[in-house]
Amino acid sequence: MKLTSPRVVRDLLDRYGLRADKRFGQNFLVERGYLQKIVEAVGLEPGQTVYEVGPGLGTLSSALAEAGARVVSIEMDRRLEAVYAETLAGLPVQIIWGDALTFDWTGVSPRSLFAGNLPYNIATPLITKLLLSGRFRRIVALVQKEVALRMTAQPGTAEYGLLSLRVQYHAQARRIVDLPPGAFFPPPKVTSSVIRLEPNANPDHPALFRLIEAAFAQRRKTLINALKAGGYASEEVSQALLALNLPPQVRGEALSLQQFEQLLVRIS
Repeated sequence: MKLTSPRVVRDLLDRYGLRADKRFGQNFLVERGYLQKIVEAVGLEPGQTVYEVGPGLGTLSSALAEAGARVVSIEMDRRLEAVYAETLAGLPVQIIWGDALTFDWTGVSPRSLFAGNLPYNIATPLITKLLLSGRFRRIVALVQKEVALRMTAQPGTAEYGLLSLRVQYHAQARRIVDLPPGAFFPPPKVTSSVIRLEPNANPDHPALFRLIEAAFAQRRKTLINALKAGGYASEEVSQALLALNLPPQVRGEALSLQQFEQLLVRIS
């Protein structure tokens, strides 16, 4: 069933007595062209498994399956069970009912593929979990444009912060395309973006990210004062900044990932 217009989606929801539920962040992608862009960004080969979160009414699941993927999709909303019996009939799509934030992503096969129209309220923690799992070779996610800008931000910009550095440490990120609200039903109040992440083999580095979290916990403070509030010795931080040729008034948003790594070495 081709759910590629608001009218068709509305009719389907009406037939099952359903409405998009804000609790699950449900905005269903209905523009076929954008679905195809996501599939192309995943770059799958026939027979490969693609993990998905937030299948909605099954539009992306169907597009991935039609491109040759075996789809494993995580969904919380059991109201959609009867819908999937119709929209995903005959397709190689497995639905796992549960919470994507508590799902054991470390148990999936190494170098797996991921695609998802992510509910806005879980996008940041979920992407962090996917990166920390170390199990994916490509992650393609449809997220709020603001989140995509944060993931690709560079030092010195308003969007740059903990998420930017987490993504940069674990992957190469590229914003593929922006989607207007009209590409969804119901239309959200914000623009969305497709982001593609190509993870590397870097393991988690808790000490580094404790430092980065402290640096951005109070963005308006200087790095010295922010880290002091986070429990780091201000004198050590001052000496480290001097050694790195950074001014004492510098804020965390000015430091690159490499500079944070160098700073950690000097204050450990």
